[in-house]
Amino acid sequence: MLRSAGLVATRRCGIRGGPRPDIINQLRGTRLRRPLSTMTQLRANQSTAASDLTLESYLTKDGVKVVERFFNLPLDYANPTGEKIRVFARHLIPTSKAKTVEEEEKLPYLIYLQGGPGFEVDLQGNSGFAREIHEEGYQTLWLDPRGTGLSTHISPESLPARLATDQDKADYLKHFRADSIVKDCEEIRKALIGDKPNPEDRKWTVLGQSFGGFCAITYLSFFPEGLKEVFLTGGLAPLHDSPDRVYAALMAVLRKRNEIYYKKHPQDVKRVRDILAYLEANEVILPNGGRLSASRWLQLGIHFGMAGGIDRIHQIVFRVTNDLELFGRMTYKTLQMIEAKYSFDGNPIYAILHEPLYCNGHAPKWSASREVANHSEFSWAHVKGLGDTEPIYFYGEMVFPDAFDDYVNLRPLKGAAEILANDSSWGPIYDVEQLRKNEVKVTAATYFDDMYVEFGLAQETASVIKNTEQYITNQLVHNGLTQDPKDVIQRLFQISKRAYN
Repeated sequence: MLRSAGLVATRRCGIRGGPRPDIINQLRGTRLRRPLSTMTQLRANQSTAASDLTLESYLTKDGVKVVERFFNLPLDYANPTGEKIRVFARHLIPTSKAKTVEEEEKLPYLIYLQGGPGFEVDLQGNSGFAREIHEEGYQTLWLDPRGTGLSTHISPESLPARLATDQDKADYLKHFRADSIVKDCEEIRKALIGDKPNPEDRKWTVLGQSFGGFCAITYLSFFPEGLKEVFLTGGLAPLHDSPDRVYAALMAVLRKRNEIYYKKHPQDVKRVRDILAYLEANEVILPNGGRLSASRWLQLGIHFGMAGGIDRIHQIVFRVTNDLELFGRMTYKTLQMIEAKYSFDGNPIYAILHEPLYCNGHAPKWSASREVANHSEFSWAHVKGLGDTEPIYFYGEMVFPDAFDDYVNLRPLKGAAEILANDSSWGPIYDVEQLRKNEVKVTAATYFDDMYVEFGLAQETASVIKNTEQYITNQLVHNGLTQDPKDVIQRLFQISKRAYN
């Protein structure tokens, strides 16, 4: 079926900042005009400034000027003169749209906010959806959100030495949610375009994918004055104070994806059961020292919500079955492939803050684990006694407490994660009243069969945020932005024109 023949609809539906911190890098382009004495004084004025303020710039072979930028920003915006962290953003300028510094100055900015939480952004160049955005006449900024990539990356070995206790670590990690990410964006915006003569030129456009869309809604809530327009792809965040209703709603979608998997690969019913029986009887250690438990195996289902994910997991199941038949154990190469399917070790924020990202005045209390316990088809302890024809269902986008035993790089953070799971002091992420009177143009790509952002909850949010219109389709899933970037970006910009008959 052609994507244009899918379910497509357009509808009209009926968060401000504190002091500006010191910023490492407030220069545009690659021009460096400060005399040495000024540079020395600037360093002296910054408590945690980089040792070299020179901007690095280069050209990619596909016609993009890349500028690497670092910003010196507060860890805690309630204490703007206190401890600083470093935030990185990769600035891309399409040379086809701007060949001189003067032309660069005229290009509007679009900042891309990554999915997650807890993921950095790779170099985009001028392909995929980056190319589509550049063709629309933007220069782009690709943020590594605080705690990821080159932005004071969070990992057990990189935490400040002063964090001596689990409570210290938990208190530190609370500064890495969407509210702080958005405040970083605002300071960067002010540094790059805050001195433009025309007030409209001081605003920029935001594109938020998945969790990046959640951040964009936080941006709309507290700093709408900095926004020219917002695009969301799979990012209409549920506007709730805890994740409980989110997981309850997603169970039906997850069940459907499991049914599709086993209908397509019926022989995997017994294969998966045999693999789980093997894992239950044997301690399987992954190449990096993590443990492949039955629970961790079932977490492979997180891939079911992406294009091609069902077939990729089948290939893993097929390979493990082949190993067990030939060798009676899983080979190193197979274990290496399984280990690569998970992100928690390299991106621990994803595991630690996944449930707290929904919270306002409530403790998450391992919400996904509590919800899954209500559905016996996800319980190996229950299903294993029902016979070889009974499928065991894979989990979805869920984090369970046993992850902090199974994943080697999460183990040092187990105590902090437990504290955060039982913390009810989380502040607001959204301002619903501000969203109801929103004047910033919001255009969203919404996927009818999204396994990560349930469609019904997304529609509730769309009905709250004033001035929101959508492209709704059942021909793409959560990663539609990369799956078919031309379709998604062109439809978003078409709807954005708000041209009605």
